[in-house]
Order: sequence, then structure tokens, then C-alpha cells
Amino acid sequence: MFGATLSTETEASVIGAPGANDDLRALIRTIPDFPKPGIMFRDITTLLLDARGFALSIERMAASVEGKVDLVAGIEARGFLFAAALAAPLKAGVLLIRKDGKLPGATIAEDYALEYGTDRIAMHADACAPGATVLLVDDLIATGGTARAAVRLLRKAGAVVTQASFLVDLPELGGADALRADGIAVRSLVAFDGH
Repeated sequence: MFGATLSTETEASVIGAPGANDDLRALIRTIPDFPKPGIMFRDITTLLLDARGFALSIERMAASVEGKVDLVAGIEARGFLFAAALAAPLKAGVLLIRKDGKLPGATIAEDYALEYGTDRIAMHADACAPGATVLLVDDLIATGGTARAAVRLLRKAGAVVTQASFLVDLPELGGADALRADGIAVRSLVAFDGH
């Protein structure tokens, strides 16, 4: 088994009954001390390589979405994979949230804080109509800086963003709680203790 076990205090943030997604957890490899000492990197590429595991991830994420959404917004880059795959069963379009300077048309952007400095994400200015319902998606939620910036960006465009879906949550880093404080219902398939 690649992944670590889930403690009872993190079970509440996970989609399904405790242990319901252990099959997916087993497909996520943990690499110690990457990219620096003390970090336990949760490598989802091993899940992506497993056709059944990836299909089950999308099926379970889609089943947790409440109501109709017009667009699924994926955060660069792994979020694009999940957004595109989720859009089909949800019968929704795909909105790309990219690093600034990567989109060819007119854009709107949002800055967010990093440990040392800031970064910026952008989307096409005409990517969503005011009032469009948008599901935010990424592979993993950690500190939540990028996801929170994406919510601000989407709301700046007039989108209605009330829910976000992630494959993995790292609850100790507080990102899911920060999104909840911003009025977002956060769902994930698996959670891991530690960083």
C-alpha cells in the first residue's frame, strides 16, 4: 500500500463512510522528504496510471457534487485532468485557471501569497457569464492559497462558487478549513495526516 492511514479527526472531510475510499488511497504513493526534508509528498501519478482507480475517482467526485453546475474550473496543471474528466458526467464546460501569462486572450488575474513572495493566476475575462455556477477542482488541497485565489478570481468574474472537490486533502495544512471560511463546501476523496 502506497498511502498512510487516515486518523479519525480527518475522516469528517472525506466523501463517503470511513474507509470507503481505501482502494484509492492505496493507489497514491507517498514519497518522503520531497521536495525537501520533512515533507511527505502525496504522489497521485500512481493513481492516474491505474485506469480503474482514476475512473472511480471521477465517478465518486461527480457523485458528491450538489446541484447543477455550468462549469468545472480546474487549477493548473493536475486540476485540468480532473476538471475535464468531471465535466463530462456533469454535462458542464471546462474553465482553465492558469498561471498568469499563459492564456492568449484578454484575462483577469488574482494575486496570492506564497511562503516567500506572491504569485498570480488568471482566466480568460470572458470564460464565464455572470451568475454561472462553477465547481472548483484540483488534485490536492494543502494550504489553500491557490484555491482561495481561484475562488476570488471566479467571483470577480461574477461566478457563483459554493463548492470545491479534491482528490486529496492535507487537513493539517488548513486549506480546506480556509475555503470553508470563504463559504465553500469542500469535499475530498482521501485525507492524509502530516505534510
